[in-house]
Amino acid sequence: MGPLQIVCFRIRAPLLAGTCIQMTDAMLKSFKSKYHIDVDFEVPKKIPWYYAPLFASFWLALYLAVVVTQINHLPDPLNREDEARHPDAFIAERAEMQLINLSRIGPKVVGSVANEVTAVEFLKQQIEEVKAQASDYFQFEVDVQLATGSYMHWSMVNMYQNIQNVVVKMSAKNSTSENYLLINSHYDSVPGSPGAGDAGSMITVMLEVMRVISKSQGPLKHPIVFLFNGAEENPLQASHAFITQHKWAENCKALINLDAAGSGGREVLFQSGPENPWLMRYYREVPHPFATSMGEEIFQAGIIPSDTDFRIFRDYGGVPGFDMAYIFNGYVYHTEYDRVNIISKQSLQNTGDNVLALAKGVANAPEMDNPEDHAEGHVIFYDFLGWFMVFYTQTTGVIINAVVCSVAVLAIAVSLFFMTARSGLTWGAVVTRYLTTFVIQIVSLALAAGLTMLVAVFMDGVGRPMTWFSETWLLIGLFFCPMFFGMGILPAYYLEKTKQDKLSLGFRIQLFMHSHCLFLIVLTIVMTAMGLRSSFMCMMAVLFDITALIVNLVTKWHRRAYWFAIAAMVCQILPFLYYTSIAHATYMTMLPMTGRSGSASNPDLLMAGIAVFMAILFAGFIMPLFLFFRKTRTIIYSFLAIAVLFIIIAVTPAGFPYKAKTATQRYSLIHAQRTLHRADGSIRLQEAGIYVYPQDRRINSADDYIKAIGEKHKVSEYCDVEMFCGMPLYNHRWHKARERSFWIPIEENPNLPGSRPALTLLNAHNLEGSISRKRYEFQLVGPDHMTIFIGLQNEVKITDWSFNDTMIREKWEQPYFIYFSYGKDEVGSLTFTIDVEKSDGNFNVPVLEIGIAGHWIHQDKNRTPKYEQFVKSFPSYASVNDWVATYESWLF
Repeated sequence: MGPLQIVCFRIRAPLLAGTCIQMTDAMLKSFKSKYHIDVDFEVPKKIPWYYAPLFASFWLALYLAVVVTQINHLPDPLNREDEARHPDAFIAERAEMQLINLSRIGPKVVGSVANEVTAVEFLKQQIEEVKAQASDYFQFEVDVQLATGSYMHWSMVNMYQNIQNVVVKMSAKNSTSENYLLINSHYDSVPGSPGAGDAGSMITVMLEVMRVISKSQGPLKHPIVFLFNGAEENPLQASHAFITQHKWAENCKALINLDAAGSGGREVLFQSGPENPWLMRYYREVPHPFATSMGEEIFQAGIIPSDTDFRIFRDYGGVPGFDMAYIFNGYVYHTEYDRVNIISKQSLQNTGDNVLALAKGVANAPEMDNPEDHAEGHVIFYDFLGWFMVFYTQTTGVIINAVVCSVAVLAIAVSLFFMTARSGLTWGAVVTRYLTTFVIQIVSLALAAGLTMLVAVFMDGVGRPMTWFSETWLLIGLFFCPMFFGMGILPAYYLEKTKQDKLSLGFRIQLFMHSHCLFLIVLTIVMTAMGLRSSFMCMMAVLFDITALIVNLVTKWHRRAYWFAIAAMVCQILPFLYYTSIAHATYMTMLPMTGRSGSASNPDLLMAGIAVFMAILFAGFIMPLFLFFRKTRTIIYSFLAIAVLFIIIAVTPAGFPYKAKTATQRYSLIHAQRTLHRADGSIRLQEAGIYVYPQDRRINSADDYIKAIGEKHKVSEYCDVEMFCGMPLYNHRWHKARERSFWIPIEENPNLPGSRPALTLLNAHNLEGSISRKRYEFQLVGPDHMTIFIGLQNEVKITDWSFNDTMIREKWEQPYFIYFSYGKDEVGSLTFTIDVEKSDGNFNVPVLEIGIAGHWIHQDKNRTPKYEQFVKSFPSYASVNDWVATYESWLF
């Protein structure tokens, strides 16, 4: 006899309705032949367990063969000899040569000769060469803007003086349009970095795009303004200067902003608008699309530790447009390794092709005549593996989500009805089983997410965070395998316990898929109600699952478990490719950023969170298919075994996160001297030390090096007694990181490359004859990067000052933080006033505390012997950015 299987069928005779009996294969065949009954709803034999690895390998192979290949695909670059055959094409080789020459200048920091003189002369020379080659169709206007201003950024006043922009307006000679397209990127860099990727690469893309367009005969309906921005890293000062002060600013009606959070690869469009969905019609025409509005919501939520000029143009000029940036290989971003040899000609070709097409499209767009008439709301956009673009307005997205969810609920209901009809069970019995399955599915997802987060907490708790930082393959075992185990183990146990159920195995597996679909329907509705455009991610998962279900219902394959499974599997291929491509791009973006996002939060939780969200989307309908295999629980437990194995590997030296030059650990160091004065001008504290700012979670990695030079103290230890900790904080992020930054007192004073900042009280007098109000006038002279800290004492309040008045007008709590820098300024002085009010009129006591930090961030280094030894003691896998500074405070 062959093995028995359970067969359930319906006969009109009431006593036999819903009967289940055991039959051998031979008995079943004879029964069907004799009674002419199509018993295609029998429980199938389970598939042998050894096919499960093949099933899993299929999906892995699909990911490796399609997703990884396509994500990394770049076009063949064009060389200068190709120009004759492609006169209107972007030539990557020319852009690369310009990038080499620009990078040879070295770090281009605001205030340095490299940035204020050499880089400006380089750009002017390149622009003159473009003008010399241009056709008679075009005319050019070139302006070097010198600007001074201030605005609020983060929680500090961002103040600049004499910073520069090189601006070019290119227009058709017969153009009468007063609406311009603005293309922006920046040529300045952070201290110590040549800035080839960020953003020298984009500067040379702009130069080549300008050259290609200028050699053509048009058309160019609207002028293009090329803004070569000289102070983005400062941060974002030059874009503010342009959009608030330049003569062409009001005419700029659309924007292409180019930046980098990585070095090379494909540039991603991660912000568009605001509103103005018409812009996406032109991005859709670019040859290599790579875009997602989910990235926009992630960026605007502050998860990414960066900002771009796009926000300045949007907030201060109301200019809609595109924000595009390199995101891959962020390991070298803002380090000395951001060099030209990292960026391939293929990357430049990819970006150049896209920017050229976009510039031509938008500059000739009829919508540019009256852009305000086309501001129709926010837009949802995404590409599919770079093959094509999809976009629609958020209002349309709400409608699509509602329709898909409604159809899905109806399709599930129809499926349950057919289960009732075919199984002989009552409607209530099938619904009860569905509700039970739904609860199990929710608990399974919670278990999966909990286990994944537990791994993240465990790795951080045992002092092994970021093991995946350079060994990215560890992510699979550490975070995805616990997800797969949690998602599958409870359904496996449930089906094993209910194998004698009258509902066939195929139907019971369908119930799990319907349960996951219902969960995603609810999630889609909630995200849509919250106004999250990223709800389209959940909607698409529902759409493809319901597509499979409708196919199965129409073809009646839902009765036949294997046919049902095949249809479900085929319909999961496209969403699997999409979601894993998004997961891949997200990890490649976020992984390097954890090396510079500070130490306050556990980055493993972020990696785990990405795995949870993405696995729910791409594996939620695949994991139930494992239930068709024999030894289901053993298969599911294998995921747990892999996770444990990877945890063991991760805590060994194989999980060490850093690699020299390619995946470094970042430190910022300041050799500083601080001097604090009493009200009578005498010194109450004077000491030298080293400020250590670790930029990732492993803050204790440098302990051995620190012990060799002195005793470390948390910067936060000083914050309760001193204004802004009495430290030379570089910007407000440093203050936020005070709990995990260190001060090491040493005996050596820093070798300063210039005079320390000098604050002089020029005048102090009562206002309008009032004894309770007084104005203090100061002059500050010092290096081109200084921070000013202002605190109040003895129940005084500031009524006005000559800085940006936001803090005073909105009554921010003191002390106040002012970031000040200047560019092309030989004197380097600042005069400012502060008006204070004291109710009792007694100004014989100190009312103001002013601290000045001077930073020499680009000057030649002349380290003292002990400090030099400390810097050199860091291992080869560390990227150390250091400079000297002073901090001095006075009471007035």
